[in-house]
Amino acid sequence: MVFIIKPDVEEIEIQRFVSMFEDKGFSTIVSEGTEHTAVCLIGNTATIDMEHVVETSDIVEFGKRVTEQYKAAGRTVHPEDTIIEVGGTSIGAGTFTVMAGPCSVEGEEQITRIAGAVKSSGAKVLRGGAFKPRTSPYSFQGLGAEGLRFLLEAKRETGLPIVTEIMNQTQVPLFDEVDIVQIGARNMQNYDLLKEVGQMDKPVLLKRGLSSTIEELLMSAEYLMSSGNSRVILCERGIRTFETMTRNTLDLSAVVALKQRSHLPVIVDPSHAAGLRSFVAPLARAALAVGADGLLIEVHDNPQAALCDGAQSLDLQQFDELMGDLRKRVGFENREM
Repeated sequence: MVFIIKPDVEEIEIQRFVSMFEDKGFSTIVSEGTEHTAVCLIGNTATIDMEHVVETSDIVEFGKRVTEQYKAAGRTVHPEDTIIEVGGTSIGAGTFTVMAGPCSVEGEEQITRIAGAVKSSGAKVLRGGAFKPRTSPYSFQGLGAEGLRFLLEAKRETGLPIVTEIMNQTQVPLFDEVDIVQIGARNMQNYDLLKEVGQMDKPVLLKRGLSSTIEELLMSAEYLMSSGNSRVILCERGIRTFETMTRNTLDLSAVVALKQRSHLPVIVDPSHAAGLRSFVAPLARAALAVGADGLLIEVHDNPQAALCDGAQSLDLQQFDELMGDLRKRVGFENREM
């Protein structure tokens, strides 16, 4: 259930209204937009006479019942697009933000060299895996804490904010200087981890699970937001289907569906979606065309020698050429890159 507050109501009056329901055992979400403030109640709202509340309250303009379970992530409570600020970069409506870097951090010189190159090409966020979940226990698992240290050094050298994946709750103290915490596809429904990361005061990049529905992705975002973190970035990275020509099937319709149902920024990872280098640029252009707010792209200075996912990584020249092409298309759409 959501109540829309009348314009120019004092903060103390809104808080008094919220406290009235919290004292009755309800959880609340207060969403402040440019045009109005909404108060959403979470709990068994069937016991509340909505019409009576509207009629007897001096500050409520109108009320409505919310049928979706994802209340904090949905547009019903928060109709305006959320824009997330990180390291001087805006992610959300009206912008197109590219996050780029290697699948995994392999060394200090390597990550610093790639960071400088992707920044020169126009990337606004550096990606790189320090902890890597791999299907095979014999595959390269990342450099761990040392890789995270190298990533932070590249951040200091270039000034780029960084995004990297967290694997479990024990790693939270290691992420103090990380700008965006990534929840990988395999952990999208790790609810204990979601609740823990939801208490971290920094943006979260939430990837769609390999076989997860759009609603399940939104419910995972709800876990983060109900734990206190409203700065969530949704990422479509392809889902597992019967098709074997590509690594996964990129569901670009998910971008449209998510933008309609949620106010959160939506980005696309064309690298993991296809698993093939030659597919990355066409899929990146398609993601921009359907309204994505940005991209997460794997870039390596020597993909043939990469320790992880070299087949889907662009080299530095390929990435630079793609960014030049995207810049023209972004300008045509009157968006900022």
